[in-house]
Amino acid sequence: MKRIYLILSLSVLIFQNTNAQLNVDSLWGVYNDEQKTDSVRLMAMWFIAYDCYLFNNPDSSYLLAQQMYDFAVETDEKQFQAHALATQGNACYYLGKHDLAIEYHERALKIHQKLNNQGSAASAYNNIANVYRDRGQLADAIDYYVLALKVHEKIGNKQAISTVLGNLGAVYADMQDYANSRIWYNRALEVKRDTDDKLGLSLLLSGIGTRYLNEGIYDSAMYYQKEALKIRIAIDNKNGIAHSHNHIGQVFSAMEFLDSAMIHFRRSLSTFEKLNMESGVTDVCHSIAEVYEKQGDYELAMDYAKRALEVANQGGYVDAQRDVSYMLFKLYKRKGNYASALAMHENYMRMRDSIDREANQEAIIEQGFRYDYEKKSIADSLSRVEEKNLGDLKHKKETEKQQIMIVAITGGLILVIGFLIFVFNRLRVTKKQKVVIEEQKEVVELAHHELEEKNKEIMDSITYAKRIQSAILPPDKVVKVYLQESFILYKPKDIVAGDFYWMEHRDDKVLFAAADCTGHGVPGAMVSVVCNNALNRSVREHGLTDPGQILDKSREIVIQEFEKSDEEVKDGMDIALCSLDGNKLQYAGANNPLWIIRNGELIETKANKQPIGKFDNQLAYTTHTFELQAGDALFIFSDGYVDQFGGEDLPNGKKGGKKFKARAFKELLLSIQDKPMEQQKIILDDTFEKWKGNLEQLDDVCVIGVKV
Repeated sequence: MKRIYLILSLSVLIFQNTNAQLNVDSLWGVYNDEQKTDSVRLMAMWFIAYDCYLFNNPDSSYLLAQQMYDFAVETDEKQFQAHALATQGNACYYLGKHDLAIEYHERALKIHQKLNNQGSAASAYNNIANVYRDRGQLADAIDYYVLALKVHEKIGNKQAISTVLGNLGAVYADMQDYANSRIWYNRALEVKRDTDDKLGLSLLLSGIGTRYLNEGIYDSAMYYQKEALKIRIAIDNKNGIAHSHNHIGQVFSAMEFLDSAMIHFRRSLSTFEKLNMESGVTDVCHSIAEVYEKQGDYELAMDYAKRALEVANQGGYVDAQRDVSYMLFKLYKRKGNYASALAMHENYMRMRDSIDREANQEAIIEQGFRYDYEKKSIADSLSRVEEKNLGDLKHKKETEKQQIMIVAITGGLILVIGFLIFVFNRLRVTKKQKVVIEEQKEVVELAHHELEEKNKEIMDSITYAKRIQSAILPPDKVVKVYLQESFILYKPKDIVAGDFYWMEHRDDKVLFAAADCTGHGVPGAMVSVVCNNALNRSVREHGLTDPGQILDKSREIVIQEFEKSDEEVKDGMDIALCSLDGNKLQYAGANNPLWIIRNGELIETKANKQPIGKFDNQLAYTTHTFELQAGDALFIFSDGYVDQFGGEDLPNGKKGGKKFKARAFKELLLSIQDKPMEQQKIILDDTFEKWKGNLEQLDDVCVIGVKV
């Protein structure tokens, strides 16, 4: 009751607004007010160290908790000494100082046990388990999680129960036991929804998203990570926001949407660096290195992998040391630096051997059985007590009931014989039914297996098609060579796309285009290959550099290719094509315009209203010529951005059903012209995602921006 009174008193003193946001200045005012009791002043300091700073500035949280501890020792407030130590333990955990984290949490635990603070002691168990899990010591982690769970269940703390259940789900996910992970996470989510723990809910949703990512279920992974991000933004949890961007980037990377992945990784890394959080820096640098490796930029991949390993070594992150060492082994081997490759492989083997996954899994299974057994033992003990009491009662009345027992035994034998006959018949029927069920089960499992194989073959084919399509797109580093101040926002609706971007360098001219082929997904991707080939042949075989002439020749080639079919094919593409030679710009378009922004005004050049493909009353494409001025920015794009539905929320909770439209797109571009091109790309991407909300992306998106 004393603690509840203190919290309520402090709330009255500090929280005057309806949002109940912690006000650091007000809290300091309470702490420095010597008129207040020591307990109230310590409670204020605890709020400052834990709620205000722990998740956004763990260094400051640690120092403030030390100040709180010193004051608590001076005033002999044992409970607040323990809270200060726990806060320092959590700060050390976020800073990657694992040994110190365990030391502080164990000191806090001893005080809570002496004071018989069961809930706080259970929280200490959970905190220690978190540190062990981060170090890859899953067997130790599971012991402490189970200790925490038992105590929280005993005192009925739903919020804490949900947190520990979620942590157990994460351990099973670490062991790649996704079936059991799903069970623990579902139990955690069921309990969590009955609480008002926003931070805990965000952690749980993020953990579920990570499990789906590991299972390869990317849509579900993205959904849960974005839901976690929304909550973390709402509560301004900077540490959590950084983790969310890292996890969303990992989903994009797994889906091979590398540009989108990199945007989220860089946001995450920037925040982790500001917070001085070594574990986060390690994870994100490793993720960025993987993206560069996929893009073929092995030098940058090596730079980020080296940084990840350096920080992992400092923090003692065994999993990260193992994974990054193996990546560096491959990179050094590719480079021909075999001595360094051998050293990295030896480090990888050493780290791998130090993580005894099989032993961890056995410990988890054993601990799980032990926990179930202990609960069952309680019930069995009660049953034995009851049996003993009944036995004593029977013994007292044995003499009185001897005659009755003889009759009862005889009748019982008759009943048993009859019952055995009945059971035998039922077993014979059940056995027949079981045979039928087993046969049906085999048929269903076979059909399910065949369906899974077919789905896997289809997904493998589409994924391989994406590799082929990615190969025809110009690499980012090539684009930056010829268009230094530029960006390409490329967001396919599906794994493969009908939109594509194209670039050629010929006779000191840089030719580049944004193209939108008929359809999206697999059909659109097939058309895009034909159209991309037509552009290449127009330039490489026919030597054309005039945009209008290139489009004329490309149309001719596309029509010829599709006329080979017995069926009439009317597919083709819309395109905006530019040629840049110094300050001289030439443009031709098929349905897609060119926008030039100069001195805060947007100049639009319209395209010919005919596609690249079969079309009645075909006309030659018009080439427009411009003399660009310093600071001019030009934009070409497909219609996927402006046609996306979204907007304000409707009363039923759904997003508004209206398109973004060209006018809003123009206003957006004009409003961000003072930003660097890469930042413009980030703003365009964020605006698109916010507009779209939870609605489905309707079409592929391709936007190219170039500043002179």
